[in-house]
Amino acid sequence: MSTTNYRVNEAIRVPEVRLIGPNGENLGVVPIEKALRIAREAELDLVEVAPNATPPVCRVMDFGKFLYEKTKKEREARKAQTKIEVKEIRLRPKTNEHHRGFKTRDARRWLQEGMKVRVTIRFRGREITYPEIALEDLKEIAAELADVSVIEQMPTLEGKSMTMVLAPAKGGKKKVAPATAESSPDPQIETRDAANA
Repeated sequence: MSTTNYRVNEAIRVPEVRLIGPNGENLGVVPIEKALRIAREAELDLVEVAPNATPPVCRVMDFGKFLYEKTKKEREARKAQTKIEVKEIRLRPKTNEHHRGFKTRDARRWLQEGMKVRVTIRFRGREITYPEIALEDLKEIAAELADVSVIEQMPTLEGKSMTMVLAPAKGGKKKVAPATAESSPDPQIETRDAANA
């Protein structure tokens, strides 16, 4: 293996470094030439790990293996991060019970897998003049899924669609969700009350 030193110019100015051996043992402060010789004898690389320390800290190690393990740890850290995916089901005010059952079943499965679900009812033409129909549909869906979800965002009218977001229920929230969905005839009033409290 070749001997690697990132800061060759500074190493010339710094005659001594604190050396960490290949097995992690502290070899103390040694001249840079001796550190390079120890790395060559071990057939490993001399890598500066703490350039701002006084004296700088160098370690005798396999640099390729070090980079591999570093990227492996970064990959595992990325896998450990929780990514919450938001799925969507789209309905219309005229969607019949049979088709709504399919959509609700999909939503239930996604909620059990830990995903959020956005329920959107899109209006066409004059359907927008009857938003209470869509609101009633959204209440029924929320009540149907109350055992596995909580309402994260109450139904809101945005342009030509009404949207509600359901999140997976955790712990004690499962029992609160059914009362929330059924207690108020208008879920939007509940949002305003929570904001004023």
